[in-house]
Amino acid sequence: MSSRLSLMVASVALAFAASTAFAAPQASTSSPPAKNSQQQRMTDCNKQATGKTGDDRKAFMSSCLKGEAPAAPAKQTQQQKMTACNADPQAKTLKGDARKAFMSNCLKGDAAPAAH
Repeated sequence: MSSRLSLMVASVALAFAASTAFAAPQASTSSPPAKNSQQQRMTDCNKQATGKTGDDRKAFMSSCLKGEAPAAPAKQTQQQKMTACNADPQAKTLKGDARKAFMSNCLKGDAAPAAH
């Protein structure tokens, strides 16, 4: 009797294995699904957003995904202006009132340095 039971269990296992083999999709022969337009836009926007971080990236991605033109660059903060003006070679050579005048004009966004 035990050999009959073993034979029955083996038959059920074999039938189950055969049915799942035929039901399994052929993943190796199918190509990946095509991207829809939103997925393609996301891929393109991600490529364009390289180098952007934080709020700049969020704002860029939002406008890019909506199909809007790129937003104008954000205004520099006061700290960014100070860093840029201090990095100017002319600022490094000036001293006293001439430096103050140069920095004032630079921080205002004036292109021409102040006369000393």
